[in-house]
Amino acid sequence: MTGSAAPRHAGVLGHPIGHSLSPTLHRAAYAALGIDWEYDAYDVDSGGLGAFIEGLDGSWAGLSLTMPLKVEAVPLMDFVEPMAKLVGGCNTVLLQNVGGARHLVGANTDVWGIQAAFREAGVTAASSGLILGGGATATSAMAALGSLGVTAPYVAVRSRGRAGGLLRAATRMGVAPRFVTFEEVPVLAAHVDVAVSTVPAAAGADVATSLVSVKEGAALLDAVYEPLVTPLGARWAALGGVRIGGERMLLHQAGEQIRLMTGREAPLAAMDDAMTRVLHI
Repeated sequence: MTGSAAPRHAGVLGHPIGHSLSPTLHRAAYAALGIDWEYDAYDVDSGGLGAFIEGLDGSWAGLSLTMPLKVEAVPLMDFVEPMAKLVGGCNTVLLQNVGGARHLVGANTDVWGIQAAFREAGVTAASSGLILGGGATATSAMAALGSLGVTAPYVAVRSRGRAGGLLRAATRMGVAPRFVTFEEVPVLAAHVDVAVSTVPAAAGADVATSLVSVKEGAALLDAVYEPLVTPLGARWAALGGVRIGGERMLLHQAGEQIRLMTGREAPLAAMDDAMTRVLHI
């Protein structure tokens, strides 16, 4: 909406939320598109999503969700798009007016963001892959690697008991994850075509200290963007691999959210410029 019309609202929810770059990306998109929308960050912890949504008025167009709300969102939706249903988590909520009533649509743009980040780095196919972590982002990574051709990824987890969601999603996808320990990662890194790390920088640093080789040209997408270059990412690149920063995934998943919420193609260049300024890249 433009001119004197009331602004639409959107925002990112999660806990903690202060570090989120989503406001920077979405506000830059609105400015480039010339639309009078507002976007803010809201600290909402587990169990609080339903009440937050109930308190929203008709000016709200959508929500971006981060941890720990992605799985919690699914049963609250009136309709869950196929990819979100497949991975069992929504990072996007579209608030639509259907016949005068609010209709909630859950979507997942994390998979798109991971796919686009790999494409941007020239990776369009792979036969073997490794995922660090077993949570919601790891599940999206499994779907993204599946689209590249990795049907039996190695998945490093501390506890298989916490990877139940990933395992259920794998069954729906027809993917056969091979669970391994973090101690096995250095050996596997020498053989896989692609890898995605979804663990905090400190956990990745422990792996980095034991990493002695990676397959030449193998690409690692590190979902962490704080710090911008993690110890694992730096070590991977130093050994001849390709490091893809988590900010690239963030940019592309936000761009897809912009498209879904506004109905217009995201101005990725303007969003990228804004993110670059904030991160001092």
